[in-house]
Amino acid sequence: MDDVCEAVRVEGGIVVGHDGSKSAQEALVWAGRLACRADLDLHVVRAWAMMTAPQPASWTPGYVPPLPDWEKAVLDELTAHVKAAGLDPSVRVTCHVVHKAPAPAIMTAAEGANLLVMGARGRGGFRGLLLGSVSDQLVHHAPCPVTVVRTGVTGREIELAGGSKLETE
Repeated sequence: MDDVCEAVRVEGGIVVGHDGSKSAQEALVWAGRLACRADLDLHVVRAWAMMTAPQPASWTPGYVPPLPDWEKAVLDELTAHVKAAGLDPSVRVTCHVVHKAPAPAIMTAAEGANLLVMGARGRGGFRGLLLGSVSDQLVHHAPCPVTVVRTGVTGREIELAGGSKLETE
């Protein structure tokens, strides 16, 4: 059986954690804009387990596909999310899928990064929380600077002192 990726290490650029949630998609868009402006590579990382992965095409009742099939299904879904983000074509994007728990997987990927970008909260947990558990762990323990993108923040506007907004694009 082929091995699946259990750790990703990047050298420079922006790492964005993506779990398929709306918040993660907004963080991806925000990170993509920054990567474009700063001419940095963008690394989109999704940690997965069989319980959180989409079903592979080879799945049938009574048959558990090998892990590489699950990994491919996760990569295909992540690639579709990146495409749906509509990032500037000049952004150099690499998708990584890691068979590991989210916080340690993203922390390892961020060891060589210039910046880690996360959505405020992902798909799990309690809806009322302002910061999800993975984002909270990474804010406190990441090996590089972290930006947490709140839902609804596009990065296109800056509020001025008088309450008016300045459009940046």
